[in-house]
Amino acid sequence: MGGRGVLLTSNLPQLQNLIKRDPAAYKEEFLQQWNHYDSIRQIFQINPDEQAQHFRELVSFISQVAQCYPKETKDFPSHLSTLLLENYGTLMPDTRKTLVQNLVMLRNKDVITSIELLKSLFPLLPRTTSSTLRAFIRKTILSDIRTANLRTKNHKLNRAVQAMLFTMVERGMDAEVVGDKGKLRAAGPTSDKTANNGEDAMWAVILTKELWRKRIWTDAKPVSIIALGCFHPVMKVQSASIHFFLGSDDEKEDSDDEEDEGLDVRALHHRREINKKTRGGDKKLQKQLNVAKKKKHNKIAPTTPNFPALQLLNDPQTFAEKLYDNLSRYDKRFSLEHKILIMQLLSRVMGAHKLCVLSFYPYIVKYLTYHQLRVPSILVALAQSVHELTPPDALTPIVQKLAGEFVHPGVGSEVIAAGINAIREVCRRQPWAMEEDLLGDLVEYRKSRDKTVTAAARGLLQLYREVNPGMLKRRERGKDASIGMSKGTQPLPFGHSADAAVDIEGLMLLEDHLKKLREEETGVADDVDGEDEDEDAAAWEGWDVETDSDSESESEGWIDIDSGGDDNLEVSDSEDEQQSAPKPSGEKTLETDANPNRISTLATTKILTPADFALLNDLRMQAATKAVESGGGFKAKRKLATLEANKKTMQSGPSDNTFISENDILGPRKKAKADYAERIASIEKGREGREKYGSLKGKKKKDMPSSSTNREKARNKPIMMILSSGAVRGKKKASLREKQQKLRAHIDRAKKAYH
Repeated sequence: MGGRGVLLTSNLPQLQNLIKRDPAAYKEEFLQQWNHYDSIRQIFQINPDEQAQHFRELVSFISQVAQCYPKETKDFPSHLSTLLLENYGTLMPDTRKTLVQNLVMLRNKDVITSIELLKSLFPLLPRTTSSTLRAFIRKTILSDIRTANLRTKNHKLNRAVQAMLFTMVERGMDAEVVGDKGKLRAAGPTSDKTANNGEDAMWAVILTKELWRKRIWTDAKPVSIIALGCFHPVMKVQSASIHFFLGSDDEKEDSDDEEDEGLDVRALHHRREINKKTRGGDKKLQKQLNVAKKKKHNKIAPTTPNFPALQLLNDPQTFAEKLYDNLSRYDKRFSLEHKILIMQLLSRVMGAHKLCVLSFYPYIVKYLTYHQLRVPSILVALAQSVHELTPPDALTPIVQKLAGEFVHPGVGSEVIAAGINAIREVCRRQPWAMEEDLLGDLVEYRKSRDKTVTAAARGLLQLYREVNPGMLKRRERGKDASIGMSKGTQPLPFGHSADAAVDIEGLMLLEDHLKKLREEETGVADDVDGEDEDEDAAAWEGWDVETDSDSESESEGWIDIDSGGDDNLEVSDSEDEQQSAPKPSGEKTLETDANPNRISTLATTKILTPADFALLNDLRMQAATKAVESGGGFKAKRKLATLEANKKTMQSGPSDNTFISENDILGPRKKAKADYAERIASIEKGREGREKYGSLKGKKKKDMPSSSTNREKARNKPIMMILSSGAVRGKKKASLREKQQKLRAHIDRAKKAYH
């Protein structure tokens, strides 16, 4: 206890050290400091500038030892949070930083929960003006949520944070839409409330996008938050939300994650060679190299594919209709760039979910002119919005407008090619939008002298040879299409479909496989179910015969759709996949071969998961392989090749051909005009391997590098400079004697050089 007499109450670091060693022995000293803190806090609330330094020291001291006295300091976190939220504008910058850091420290010591910390930090993001403090708060929020969801999903925390973010976005939705052009934009925000709400919503969108990009949140809740931001009255919130759905990478640069900072391995080795060699330095270098190698490996490794955000939209039809209402209502307030963004998002939603927003097509007609700015992007949006369920009556005027504006002799070849390519992309998705006479006129452009126009017209011709050769003239149909028409093959009109799907191809294999697994577990065969299945198969036998020819293509379509995200979902029947790997069941193959017309009842009694469809694909491939080995012929080989191609497509993830680009509309060009970045890159490439501002002339084939001589340089001088030189003027004034001497000297030099 001798140290207690020496201890000074003003020496807070020493008291802090002693309290951590023995909290019970120094409780009286702590309570003395706590009462002192309470009185200073009341004075500080009245006058924040008075004793600010001492108040910060007391706050840091109590934060360090709060876990030792939880009962006495239970109100301390609420004190800090109240000071930050209510008196943030009057606090000094150092005091703000100290209070935020101590709140984070209390969270690290588990004195407060993550929800309590985040409730205090979220309102500070739009209010703080310090970039350092703002970056610290943002980093703290992201790291805390990521740590909470590291091993398993913390649904309680996620729901609370998502509710706060949703409130931040929703808070300013009732304000007036300002737009990014016109009188309202020049006047600025109508009130400070509108501007602050815009900041709140912007930070909510930024944090949600960051958590989605880091694969911390991958469900429909963050998508709903950003979908709400697409209708926010503040333009920057709208733009950021739309860019998220369009897959733009512009916001990735805003990430301040420390894991993205790469280490310079060469710099580490160079520093090690220069500095003093120690054993500790070697260990430190090796540790840094291991970290850099691990980061590089994680960067190269492919990320786990996830559902795209467009597929997780809640009620996409209402979302698309709201987008169109926003676009048409504020047409005069939005700039062309922003309207094109909304068009692109609307078209992608319509194409991905097979939606019909028929008012969009009359709206976009006014932009379909060849002199319209950014017309390739508008044509891309038009083509992406079309699908096989779009009514042809709504698209026929669009195709006629495209043909009338883009395809005529009064425009350039690039315009004609873009028009035909746009028509081809629209008709690829809905072939019945084309009229027979117009198709014949467009196909005639294949005889054009321009290669881009010829390629576009041939592409349109080839498309209709495949989908509807009856609209072409007899000599333009081609051999395969003519043979198909002679056999009676006709495309189905709009609104008609093939016979209804009765069964999923190969589902009987999956049912037999699961039945065998149950028998192996129980050891008893389920004969009663087998009899019922035979009866059901006999009852449905007629249906299977009628739809046997179309069952293959229809079932493959179902499999492609339902098993597109096999790797992304957590499924409960993974044991079936593992047990199915060693070998296929021979008995089930015999049953299937003995009665090929059986129809499985599994789809009506069990919800098929993506893992079930993956297992079904494996069983189908095994059955197809066995059929090829047993001499199934060309049909069996073709079926096996189709299954392997489908499996490879699913493993590679979603293809890049889902959405078209401007290059598909513009077509192949001989040499596109280079933009500024491409020209600078070409200049930099030409400078490689040469000295800065130095010429290589006269230095290539010499033993000693040197420049050209003065005589060589004089040959390239301008004639007007030579005429005014002293040498030329001296020749004009030379006497006859001087000219004779120069001529004689020249003859002598020539003779010596000759001999």
